[in-house]
Amino acid sequence: MADSISMKKLVTRLMIVVVAMFVFGFALVPIYDVMCKAFGINGKTAGQYEGEQVADASRQVRVQFLSTNAVDMPWDFYPKGDQLVVQPGAVNEMVFVAHNPTDRPMSAQAVPSIAPSTAAAYFHKTECFCFTQQVLQPGERIEMPMRFIVDRDMPKDVKHLTLSYTLFDITARHPPVAQNTER
Repeated sequence: MADSISMKKLVTRLMIVVVAMFVFGFALVPIYDVMCKAFGINGKTAGQYEGEQVADASRQVRVQFLSTNAVDMPWDFYPKGDQLVVQPGAVNEMVFVAHNPTDRPMSAQAVPSIAPSTAAAYFHKTECFCFTQQVLQPGERIEMPMRFIVDRDMPKDVKHLTLSYTLFDITARHPPVAQNTER
């Protein structure tokens, strides 16, 4: 009888732990967003640009571009330029280069981040390779344009933005199809 009661208590406690873990799993995304906002990290870019696409000639903002590869990502990945000096409201473009030096097809996904995070809401990408997964065949090299607008409403004290991308190997989750090179 005592064993039966202690077994019921154990099962009840384990069920509570399972439910708590399930709830915590759903809470991770909002917790992550709150932590990023509180600590000023991993600034996400804003959505579609709603303002007037007229450049503010009275202001200049320096946009720096960085790229890194996640662990075990063998691709070469870099922007064609280190930075651009832009006028808020104008459409701008930076080209990124990716090269698959391996002997197998691979899939990749680029994840952006903006600093300072307070300016992320004023950075609008109109075209970006980060919107889709990239598939490169062995030895293939591509140039990927990224078009953006710095919002005219960005606070005047922000004069420098850093847009960084981390490139992840997602081949295991999204295997590419090898192209037939014979014709």
